[in-house]
Amino acid sequence: MLFVGDDWAEGHHDVEVADEAGKVLKRARLADGTAGIARFHELVGRYAGEDAEPGDVLVCIEVDRGPWVRALVAAGYRVFGVDPKQAARHREILGSSGAKSDKGDAHALADMVRTRRHQLRQVAADSEVAEAVKVVTRAHQTLIWERTRHMLRLRVALRDYFPAALAAYKPLGLTSEAVLRLLVKAPTPQAAAKLTTGQITACLKGRRDVPAKAAAIQEVLRAEHLGLAPLVTTAYAATVKSLAAIITVLNAEIKTLQSEVEAHFGRHPDAEIILSQPGMGAILGARVLAEFGDAQGRYASAKARKNYAGTSPITRQSGRTRVVQARFVHNDRLVDALHMQASCAILHDPHVRAYYDQLKTRDISHNAALRQVGNRLVGILHGCLKTHTTYDQATAWSHHHHDLAA
Repeated sequence: MLFVGDDWAEGHHDVEVADEAGKVLKRARLADGTAGIARFHELVGRYAGEDAEPGDVLVCIEVDRGPWVRALVAAGYRVFGVDPKQAARHREILGSSGAKSDKGDAHALADMVRTRRHQLRQVAADSEVAEAVKVVTRAHQTLIWERTRHMLRLRVALRDYFPAALAAYKPLGLTSEAVLRLLVKAPTPQAAAKLTTGQITACLKGRRDVPAKAAAIQEVLRAEHLGLAPLVTTAYAATVKSLAAIITVLNAEIKTLQSEVEAHFGRHPDAEIILSQPGMGAILGARVLAEFGDAQGRYASAKARKNYAGTSPITRQSGRTRVVQARFVHNDRLVDALHMQASCAILHDPHVRAYYDQLKTRDISHNAALRQVGNRLVGILHGCLKTHTTYDQATAWSHHHHDLAA
């Protein structure tokens, strides 16, 4: 067997090839891309035995995705993607001096996969559909997060020079198209106070009870408020118009990507199973699929899936002290999706709601209870995916309520 440590950078890879005894056979720096992969195959072929199989080559690298990793997996090598924190801890085992280099990192990775491969998770390639879902879903969620950041900046600016706008437009939402149009049309308190009912109505087109809402907005905008110097107000207005323009573009692109997410997710064979889960819609389902992946055998058990999801608790024990707490190291995107699923599930599924209520009777906080609900839902999802069956309330909760009563 050969053990390869691959310390990757943006444009190159430092690799070390070692044998089963830990003897270093070769160190090299390979370019990223097809030329580098060809050179990698050449190195492996030089030191592998004549009867060696691709599966006899174990590669350890601090990433589990991308064209390079996909090429290694496609070649049949056993690739282990490790967390950089894991690699750093193993490097400290090999030496306590604190020295660090690319060659040293490659050596640590090669030694890690040679001595601890039974503790590492092998990279399992997702299907092309799942990878496509992951790309568009992450882009969609990133744009939503960016819109929230710009909305908060917009809110801060309005609070500083135009608080009446916050009061007038609060029922509509600062990221709504109606509010953005009003801010572009009248970005200063003076201009907003001159807006007619007809102008406001035109911006509210498509909403319910437009005349009443327009009158209420006009009343707030024309009331007396404290203000700033005209020059300062003009400067703030320029920034608000820019923020409004950015949010308008983000709104449009979010809608476009949402349709892409739904289209790609709908092509996946597990889409029906995921959508059958309580509290799960197309967007949340796509996020869950994207972050879990669909590679067969990636999660050996429901517990393994829960641990990866970050919903299962961890125990810290030393002497007489024993503390059970939430996991702080987790996939933020997946945790966010599962939290939203649990929040929706308790509103629409009576069995999930009953479980949540029983948790609350133990004086568990709302977020902690949602985390436990999410943990249970991850286990149910794992069982459904494993058996290729859709969610069934009776099957999913038949024994759990009995356990709680006991």
